Amino acid sequence: MKVLAISSSPRKGGNSDLLVDQFLKGAAEAGHTTEKVRFDNLMIWPCKACDYCKTNVRCSHIDDMAKIQHQMLMADVIVLATPIYFFSMSGQLKVMIDRCRPKYAEMKDKQFYFIMTSANPNPDAVDGTVAGLRGFLRCLPGSQEKGIIHGAGINDKGAVTEKDVFQQAYEMGKAVS
Repeated sequence: MKVLAISSSPRKGGNSDLLVDQFLKGAAEAGHTTEKVRFDNLMIWPCKACDYCKTNVRCSHIDDMAKIQHQMLMADVIVLATPIYFFSMSGQLKVMIDRCRPKYAEMKDKQFYFIMTSANPNPDAVDGTVAGLRGFLRCLPGSQEKGIIHGAGINDKGAVTEKDVFQQAYEMGKAVS
């Protein structure tokens, strides 16, 4: 299977980004092809609701989103990873989701995993993000939520490597089927 991980952390080597690496390591060891997209070096403009994509099957923006859409279409498994800010997903991930409009109907029959980290130690700190991600999946025909990783109470860069969730991400990646 082709596994695409989309890491929306603006912090390379941040905690959610490190969990993505662990997930991909497990998936690769299980024999899957893996690819990672990071937004820190990409340009993705927000949707401007111009409806250009309704008649042209592409966005009016000329940026890196077309490449990401193509990668998503080619993947069997998609990992959406984000740090939690103010009880929600990163702005970068939300912009990407909104920009899937031109191709969302073609993003069908995908398996999805969600990876999140939050400084807040409460398990419900991700509820808003999970609801938003599930809403996205509801728009994608045949999509399946396969698993969630939440590193709670983790703030300092790299601290996730000392937590149980670090191994859990690896194991979840290794179990992709």
